[in-house]
Amino acid sequence: MRYRQKVLDQDTLTAVASDARQTGKRIVFTNGCFELLHVGHVRYLAAARDAGDVLIVGLNGDASVRRLKGDLRPLVPQTARAEVIAALEAVDYVTIFEEDTPEILIRRLQPDVLAKGGDWAADRVVGRQVVEARGGRVLIVPFVEGFSTTTLADRIRRRG
Repeated sequence: MRYRQKVLDQDTLTAVASDARQTGKRIVFTNGCFELLHVGHVRYLAAARDAGDVLIVGLNGDASVRRLKGDLRPLVPQTARAEVIAALEAVDYVTIFEEDTPEILIRRLQPDVLAKGGDWAADRVVGRQVVEARGGRVLIVPFVEGFSTTTLADRIRRRG
């Protein structure tokens, strides 16, 4: 399964990003929990990929998801979530981070574009200052109405 090779530890990924940048490639970074993959995620990741040459996804680890979303989450373990995201054509690399925000990872990777979903205001995007200080930009991808992991999870629980 070739897509598993797209899931890298942060040290390896930092070197890969540096090499890509040296060859003139634009690095796009985004992050999230991606617990139940849905069409909103797929469209969002495809739009993020279109903003550059290499798309890196920072995936919140299980402990991070639990702190952010509550004790009933994550719905899917981090290794399975990473594998699903890595299998998407739009995604070049995935790495897992345990902090509540990806700021440390963004500082390490130094992306050219920082992508977030339309439910975020650009001035609230973590890592914005890091990216803009290098001449990069923040890309806000329009939110796809009607698709939400929280909504899906609640619907499943009500039926379960």
